[in-house]
Amino acid sequence: MPTIELARVNGDYGFKARDENGHLVKMDSSPESGGQNYGVRPMQMLLMGLGGCSAIDVIMILKKQRQDVRDYKMIIKGDREVGKEPSLWKNITIEFHLYGNVDEDKAKKAVELSLNKYCSVAATLTGSGTTITTETFIHE
Repeated sequence: MPTIELARVNGDYGFKARDENGHLVKMDSSPESGGQNYGVRPMQMLLMGLGGCSAIDVIMILKKQRQDVRDYKMIIKGDREVGKEPSLWKNITIEFHLYGNVDEDKAKKAVELSLNKYCSVAATLTGSGTTITTETFIHE
């Protein structure tokens, strides 16, 4: 069973989280909320998790299709609900940038499969009402 250990290490809201394999992540609240910019905000970590989850799926799918992905980048932006507590992600837009000899239709299908079938983070976010939109760009 995955286990996370979280400990306060910097000011009031600076934390380090460690998984069972020893990987570390630093988190903090925003300076407006008393944080010291020690680490990533927890809600931004959800966007990072979405990116990582989908990136692994997309590259895995395209490798099986013998596509030559030489490099890969994503840009993820999100809008949260305003004036609500908790303030959930309302809209997320993702740009998928694939570099190499990649068929555009296969890339778009891989993105669709990731976000609608395989990526657990995407399913968690859409299950809470988040709308995720995408754009896919192929660069030689």
